[in-house]
Amino acid sequence: MIADEELGSIEFVRSERAKHIRVRILNTGLKVSLPNRATQEDALKFINSIRQKLIVKQEKIEKGLEKSNILISENSQLQTLTFNVIVKPGERKNIFFSLKNGTLNIEFPSGTDCTDKQSQEHFWNGISYFMRKEAKRLLPNRTKQLAEKYGFTFSDVKIQSSKTRWGSCSRAQSINLSLYLMLLPADLVDYVILHELCHTKEMNHGPNFWIWMDRVTDKKSKELRAQLKNYHMPQYKIT
Repeated sequence: MIADEELGSIEFVRSERAKHIRVRILNTGLKVSLPNRATQEDALKFINSIRQKLIVKQEKIEKGLEKSNILISENSQLQTLTFNVIVKPGERKNIFFSLKNGTLNIEFPSGTDCTDKQSQEHFWNGISYFMRKEAKRLLPNRTKQLAEKYGFTFSDVKIQSSKTRWGSCSRAQSINLSLYLMLLPADLVDYVILHELCHTKEMNHGPNFWIWMDRVTDKKSKELRAQLKNYHMPQYKIT
């Protein structure tokens, strides 16, 4: 392993299966796979030939890649409400997803550039599929529990893929919840649900609405609202 002022630590790994020099970009450096006939000097020449491109991609990792601040990569530590996500390379031709015992394992073909937009969209398509299943399993029941606890009534709960609002409530008292609520901690999920339940009483955000919110959050509505602003939804196109 060597240190580079611009790229960070560069780790070299000999790979019998590799046919070409492969560079995996990490936010702390690079991991380089060397085929049998390649030397470390060969790898450094290759790295220098694409140095600026590597720097740009590292900056995208640090910034969270374009519009999204949630980058899925081998180093990511994504935790949803009911499962954590582990991403790792494997000897596969396609990206593979498996949810078991509270862990969503994602395996991608070795050599894949996880930071490109296509890979990120593929990762998020899979993650959102399992988040939707979990949201449908948990959120309607949780809405019913909170409604019964605080004396609200509603007509329906629907799980949607909205990336602009965590939730909404219609005048017919139908509540829509985004599947991306699964990215929030439990207390903020409850805050969003209670927010929409309070709209069954007050369809605006006037003083009476916030009286309801303070009543059901033990006067912590402003605090919880501020916490919610620290969370964001992935901006990749989800199919």
